[in-house]
Amino acid sequence: MRVFKFGGASVKDADAVKNVVNVLQEVGYSDTLVVVSAMGKITNAMEKVVESYFNDKDAVSAAIQEVIDYHNEILSDLFQNPNHPVYSKVKVLFDEVKGFLAWNKSPKYAFVYDQVVCYGELLSTTIVSSYLNEVGISNTWLDVRTLIKTDSNYRDAQVNWERTQQEVAKIDVSKLNITQGFLGSDDNNFTTTLGREGSDYSAAILAYCLNSESVTIWKDVPGVLNADPRNFEHAQLLDKISYREAIELAFYGASVIHPKTLQPLQRKEIPLKVKSFVRPKDSGTTVGKGNGIEPKIPCFIVKKNQVLLKLSSLDFSFIVEDNISEIFKLFHDHRLKVDLIQNSAISFSVCLDNKFRGLPPLLEELKRKFKVVCHEDVSLYTIRHFNDDSVKSLQNGKSVLVEQRGKETVQLVVK
Repeated sequence: MRVFKFGGASVKDADAVKNVVNVLQEVGYSDTLVVVSAMGKITNAMEKVVESYFNDKDAVSAAIQEVIDYHNEILSDLFQNPNHPVYSKVKVLFDEVKGFLAWNKSPKYAFVYDQVVCYGELLSTTIVSSYLNEVGISNTWLDVRTLIKTDSNYRDAQVNWERTQQEVAKIDVSKLNITQGFLGSDDNNFTTTLGREGSDYSAAILAYCLNSESVTIWKDVPGVLNADPRNFEHAQLLDKISYREAIELAFYGASVIHPKTLQPLQRKEIPLKVKSFVRPKDSGTTVGKGNGIEPKIPCFIVKKNQVLLKLSSLDFSFIVEDNISEIFKLFHDHRLKVDLIQNSAISFSVCLDNKFRGLPPLLEELKRKFKVVCHEDVSLYTIRHFNDDSVKSLQNGKSVLVEQRGKETVQLVVK
């Protein structure tokens, strides 16, 4: 069997949902499990609901209504009959969101986030599944929270592989099944999420447990490019990428592939295909066994909105193992992800991802023992398979705060 994953751009409006039908009709859908993300930018809109809940409760109703209106517009374009059962299904989901926010007593942001943001995926799959049935593509809607079991590390949950395997084995793979990406549930059946862009990972988890023949990620690009065309000009298609190379690119932040997606696929040598939902018959990119990339050209990656910390000892003593161990414990405690490290005898520079907002309390603790220089809103550029021209193209006109080179990779932190 195969696993298909459709991201937010592929179901952003009614025409996009209709195009999913076209894709399935062109490439076939027998023995297929389809994983669907939230529609368009709805994850961001649901995050706005959570933000309002914690910071401006008067704005919650308007934030939810924005999401309701978005989905209702898609519904009215897809289902001409206002009495179609999908309307009541969608209303029930919105009532659940409102009900949770009304009775919730937890002050924990991450917990509330997962219980609310998950409705983006639940809504999209309800609509897509209903529309496929409407046009004669019979399918079964599955709640992925009953399949992917995790710990309770909300917003970045870890998979319980043994329990997940047991639950996924119950799927009737002879049918077309539709389910959600990004989501799981813990031992108390509270919703968990697998991290932003976790829908790719969901597809890989399910493919691993089902021993799938392949995973195809359908995107609005022709395949995996050597650079994000939103940030770089003249991006080129990569025809083939080895698992190892793809994991390297994902580690450095390549946006087409989620960093955790590739490991389960590599373990069972399940090919990952990245293809265009605009031209579904095109070959796209295949990630699988092999060496390096084809063609072998520089690959550019950028992570924006990073934080660069430069630490030095107050008494000019060495920063050695004990200090570094303490520093990394603080990064872990405040949930800041380390993307680059550079150190000397008395100084230590590190580029961090502050997505969990742990920077202010971290700085308070660090300043007790170190001199701290903090640069916020920096960008971390990475070039795999770099050459002199590729490095010069990035350095041109930019203020480089840190540069680090290896045999295959160069990284630049720029202001």
